[in-house]
Amino acid sequence: MFLVIDMRFRPCIDLHEGKVKQIVGSTLVDGDPDRLQTNFTADAAPSWFAELYRKDDLAGGHIIMLGPGNEEAATQALAAWPGGLQVGGGINSANAASWLDRGASHVIVTSWVFRDGQIDLARLRQLVSETGKERLVLDLSCRQRDENYYIVTDRWQKFTEVTINKETLEELANYCDEFLVHAADVEGKCRGVEEQLISILGRFAPIPATYAGGVRNLGDLELINRIGEGRLDATIGSALDIFGGSSISYAEAVRYHQSINNPDEQSG
Repeated sequence: MFLVIDMRFRPCIDLHEGKVKQIVGSTLVDGDPDRLQTNFTADAAPSWFAELYRKDDLAGGHIIMLGPGNEEAATQALAAWPGGLQVGGGINSANAASWLDRGASHVIVTSWVFRDGQIDLARLRQLVSETGKERLVLDLSCRQRDENYYIVTDRWQKFTEVTINKETLEELANYCDEFLVHAADVEGKCRGVEEQLISILGRFAPIPATYAGGVRNLGDLELINRIGEGRLDATIGSALDIFGGSSISYAEAVRYHQSINNPDEQSG
């Protein structure tokens, strides 16, 4: 049975080397820093972004730690809004509970629950025993190959053999509260969204799911809302003015969110 939900704007705080950045996802390759393409590096601290999201009541945004050296920055952001943000990046059964103790509403996990290209159900169950199903988000970020979307791990570098489809989504929904799905091929490029992936998620995700990747403007948000049948939330990165973008302002995204989730206030 599918949930009927209203689309929400889910903000993000992407951390790299302790700073808030927007990075082209496909260029983040271990051992090859020259390939890294950074769209934006913030002067403001991670906590500034967390406080902004708290002021606008945008609960359920995510902090993603892209590699080592981000733990202190993530902890500061969580302290600025305890219970308001999720955190991911290097999460496993040994450290998941500590991130919940630091104020994360949920922990976000991908790589640790995959081994040899497959879902490791023993690890997944171990993780659930530490966090509880209700505080776990599975990151099913993916890349397209041969017409299918395959879940990718290790900061979107390694293909698994698991595709995003009805069976996968229904199976994994038994173990978590939400899905987070970055379309890694278009992440950070501001060239449009992956409509086929959005359609799959909108039709088959039986729990709340957040789509990220390629959003350029309000038109793309409306496209996600329409193709996703009103059942997907959305994240915006490099296109937002607070991340150096010029095609959509943070204020516009907040107003769009409020127009869907608080229509009476908007009309009043």
